[in-house]
Amino acid sequence: MTTETYDVVVAGAGTAGCYAAATVANEGLDVAILERKSEEEAGHIACGDALKGASHFPEAIPREQIEPAFTNTGVDHGRFEIPAEDTVVDIPIPGELAVIDRWEYGHRLIEGAEDAGVDIHYDTVVHDVVQNGAVEGLEVIENGDPATYEAEIVVDAAGALSILQDEADLDDATFDTNVTYSQFCSAYREIVEVEQPVPWDDALVFKPTERSAGYLWYFPRTETEINVGLGFQMNEEPMELVEALKRDLREREEFRGATVEDKLGAALPTRRPYDSAVASGFMAVGDAAGHVNPTTGGGIAGAAYAGKYAGEQAVEAIADGDHSEQALWNYNERVMDHFGSRYAALDVYNIFSTAYDIDDLMGLLARLPVGKLSEALYSGSTEVSWGMKLKMAVQSFGHWGTILDLYRTKNHADDLMDHYEAYPDSPADFGRWQERRDEILDRVYETTGAEPKY
Repeated sequence: MTTETYDVVVAGAGTAGCYAAATVANEGLDVAILERKSEEEAGHIACGDALKGASHFPEAIPREQIEPAFTNTGVDHGRFEIPAEDTVVDIPIPGELAVIDRWEYGHRLIEGAEDAGVDIHYDTVVHDVVQNGAVEGLEVIENGDPATYEAEIVVDAAGALSILQDEADLDDATFDTNVTYSQFCSAYREIVEVEQPVPWDDALVFKPTERSAGYLWYFPRTETEINVGLGFQMNEEPMELVEALKRDLREREEFRGATVEDKLGAALPTRRPYDSAVASGFMAVGDAAGHVNPTTGGGIAGAAYAGKYAGEQAVEAIADGDHSEQALWNYNERVMDHFGSRYAALDVYNIFSTAYDIDDLMGLLARLPVGKLSEALYSGSTEVSWGMKLKMAVQSFGHWGTILDLYRTKNHADDLMDHYEAYPDSPADFGRWQERRDEILDRVYETTGAEPKY
């Protein structure tokens, strides 16, 4: 068995892993990414391909490095198709958005990490964690042979339901182990080439599935190349994803004669960010730490910044010679301050959606003010004037019970966001913070009648 030693070892060559590794390498430290796929397949990930916040990315891998993978930068709104109401609702999307070629983007990320000085080890499958109190490395099978990678810091960027967290002993750490498959979404997507340009190439198209807490999507990479897919919450009864997607495609005129270029499935977190994603010698980033908008599934921008923050914290910890949980704690704080509190508030709406009939929710969506809805979807909260409330009350006749529950849920989401913005500055206060957070969630469950998610 061979043994290699690095300052930092990163498991996974996705967005979070590449930005974490590049951040460390740019500071002159030795860092390796261990990637289970081959060099050719690396970067090939099931994704909706929509990148929110495309104008603001960390500098460890410059934007110009990945920009050629942006295939459609003309998208400016979401298009919600609501068959039960025989209507379509257009909702503006604030800020810059791009639809990308995810495989091309993945390759360019890896090239950017290599340009920064990162060693990439392909065909390397992690099967165990080296741990002596603190995490000290990973045991792998590399090109069919066993090997060990020792490191001062290990970064878990291995994606949803990462095996590293199963193998590591995290019982004495604050690291979030309250993680089950039911907090995730099962998704399937195809890249489809159509014969004629679609009339909605400036929109992200959404449509409800037959089940609650799921949706179909049609995201135009170009006028004729469309990322189509669907997903459902794993706490729901399983769906036949492929057949459900094919059935909807057959009913759409614009997809007659279309050809499928690629197909792939995956799991992704539709839950709040991990309460804590650190243990001694160990940090988790991106999907491996729940860094995904739980209402849309969007996770690329959050993963990039989580990688940056983890990389910077690793550099600081190594310089100080302290790899303890306390020494890595500021990584948690930066994530919560940047996007974690917003994603936690949005998770409240995800919980809300699991407790109501899909037709009722879609009928309500058709009557809500689209500007305020857009603000809520992307910020986690919105202010509604009394005049707007009155207008909503008139327009939403027949849905008043749901409206009242939604209003109460919105107040709980606001309380939760405020609480997350007071995230503790050390592990010592973490338990009390969690207790207060759980009290707020108890009120969410009481209001919605939803089954507890955590």
